[in-house]
Amino acid sequence: MPRFSVIVPVYKVQAYLHECLESVLTQSYPDLELIAVDDCSPDASGEIIDEFAARDPRVRAVHLPRNRGLGPARNAGMAEATGDYLVFLDSDDTLTPDSLEAVAARLKETGDPDVLVYDYARAFWTGETVRNQAAAHLREDGPAPFRLTDRPGLLRLLMVAWNKAYRREFVEAEELAFPTGYYEDTPWTYPVLMRAGSIATLDRVCVHYRQRRRGGILGTVSPRHFDVFEQYDRVFAYVDKHPELARWRPLLFRRMVDHLVVVFARRDRLPRRSRADFLRKARAYYRRYHCPVGPLPPRVRLHHALVRMGLHRTYHALRWTAAVLRRTARTAVRLRRALRAGALRLHYRVQRCLPVRADRAVFAADGVPGHGCHPGALERAFRTHAPQVRTAWVTGAGERGALPSGVRPLRPDTAAYWTALARSRYLVHNAAFDRRLVKRAGQVLVQTRRGTPLKRTGLDLRGRPGADPDVDALLADVDTWDYLVSPSRHATLTWERAFPGAYTVLEYGSPRADVFQRATPADTSRIRRELGVPEDAVVILYAPTRRAYRRTPVDLERVVRRLGPRHIVLARAPHGHDGPLANVSDRVLDVSGHPSVEALCLASDALVTDYSSIMVDYVCLDRPVVLLTDDWEAHEAVRGTYVDPRAFPPGAVARGEDDLIDIFVSGHWRGSRSAELRTAFRRRFCPHDDGRAAERVVRHVVLGEAAAPAGAPFGGRRPVPSPAVSRPRAPLGVVPRPASPRAVTERR
Repeated sequence: MPRFSVIVPVYKVQAYLHECLESVLTQSYPDLELIAVDDCSPDASGEIIDEFAARDPRVRAVHLPRNRGLGPARNAGMAEATGDYLVFLDSDDTLTPDSLEAVAARLKETGDPDVLVYDYARAFWTGETVRNQAAAHLREDGPAPFRLTDRPGLLRLLMVAWNKAYRREFVEAEELAFPTGYYEDTPWTYPVLMRAGSIATLDRVCVHYRQRRRGGILGTVSPRHFDVFEQYDRVFAYVDKHPELARWRPLLFRRMVDHLVVVFARRDRLPRRSRADFLRKARAYYRRYHCPVGPLPPRVRLHHALVRMGLHRTYHALRWTAAVLRRTARTAVRLRRALRAGALRLHYRVQRCLPVRADRAVFAADGVPGHGCHPGALERAFRTHAPQVRTAWVTGAGERGALPSGVRPLRPDTAAYWTALARSRYLVHNAAFDRRLVKRAGQVLVQTRRGTPLKRTGLDLRGRPGADPDVDALLADVDTWDYLVSPSRHATLTWERAFPGAYTVLEYGSPRADVFQRATPADTSRIRRELGVPEDAVVILYAPTRRAYRRTPVDLERVVRRLGPRHIVLARAPHGHDGPLANVSDRVLDVSGHPSVEALCLASDALVTDYSSIMVDYVCLDRPVVLLTDDWEAHEAVRGTYVDPRAFPPGAVARGEDDLIDIFVSGHWRGSRSAELRTAFRRRFCPHDDGRAAERVVRHVVLGEAAAPAGAPFGGRRPVPSPAVSRPRAPLGVVPRPASPRAVTERR
């Protein structure tokens, strides 16, 4: 008996069927059977099914003698199923990689519930993929499994059959089946959720829901859309048959009205001459199943009123009026924006005619939520070593609280912002300033970049798919640089080639790493308390690089379970990453929105990364680094690198998740060999990082000192130790579990 029976009804999808079936058969979880039901398709779909069945014994081909529709085809597949769980998949959609493995793990974790609901993403024909907007209802925190009464919000999800796994014994005991006609998922999904004795959720995209250019069957103008009425008859008949479900009637009634309004309002569904008949029938159904639903938002109340009264012409008149008002409002907004933009351009032009102020400096950083990165360190050094210069920081809404006292916040595209850009002598950034900036004579622009270049950058990205730079814009920006702050000879040589220009390189070290030499154990303890991390925990900072290709993230929950109760993971998503890296728990904390990555480094005992330049700053702490290089070939092909971290690593190298676990279990992560590798890495990439890099930049750029202050000798540097250094090593799993930390998730 397989774990999963994946049922795929097939009709006129020959162009998409191969991809659909392959997405099932290539799953990393092989314990499945694939039941493909040919609903008497007139194209080559039946032959494709037979080809798959001939080459893989897990595929069972079912051929129906005549076309019966999606619902009966699914029923035919269920009749053949022998798996513990039923999984439905439409024949033009696909399962995402490793999705069945994730589903199986979640089923085991939650005690084999009757129904498991997982997420999906719309895969548009243009190549864009957009996750379900109601994904918040699939959160995994809280007790599981549960009943629908505990999470009624699940009824607000798209009512489809293919975003759930169903325990087959539950389906058979309830005698559930799909009806004929359009909207056949409606009388299936509502009874399933209402009758399920146990439900669980999986906050993971498991299905890519294909959005065809010409739309699906429900986007076809046809009188068959009237089937929606009969489907709701079935839903309410089911509720009448089971009196204990009467509590759901108000919610079902509201969902029915919302559904009828959607069908009526969409121009690609009902024939024009039948629209009035549809609304009249909707009025009859409104009265037939009406029940109190409580307070409703104004827009929903209007829809209910129109359906209740069946006002066809009134509905269209209101829609036309609303459309006119929306257009008028959009035009007014565009006009207001154009006027404001014109006024700001004029203001900026006037400010550029006024003298540059030598006591003003503007700082900005890309990729940090607040005051951080190299510009943040330089801003602090300005206030310390050149207090006569008043500093301002370009910040977004809601980020002012992250700025130190004495730093003036600047909101982009305001009069104050353009005044500062026009008249400040010093401009400091780690990427590119506003493209509308006109650099004036007397202004000094200091460029820091975001980290040591391990991955290809600048002109070296030419020809790389998805990363090919706009050469003209890149060189125009480079021509505004006066200084480029470099942490090492490697960075200097790389940047001079990738960003050719007439600037001066200041090879003084990494300003943002200065804090690692100046922090104290008290600072480390304070940061841990703010994060809710116990002082005696072993804290691993997981900070991977951003990828332009799909990749299954590390199962951090599995990692910490294997490592034992002392270990906690701080998961930080890279800049531009969509969503968190992991689900928040008491031992896996999502710190993607934390304003200071340097503080997270100080709070941790070890870093796990892959190809991110954070490893270069982290080794300044002289703390263990473990690299996870399981997709090196793909990363090298897509992005390209200057350094192969496997050949010259800052510590232990893991080839996969199990290897990563073994490195920590064995203690190799902080062994003598790892320390030797880290020392060699520091000497190559961090020769100047003695805690005074930002000071050297300020003394040269602002104070005009020709010679930079001498740095501390390499052997004399004493970065703040991690708490793990002073603790004796103990076998994993035998140390008493610390109190559960407060799960802190800081977002933008």
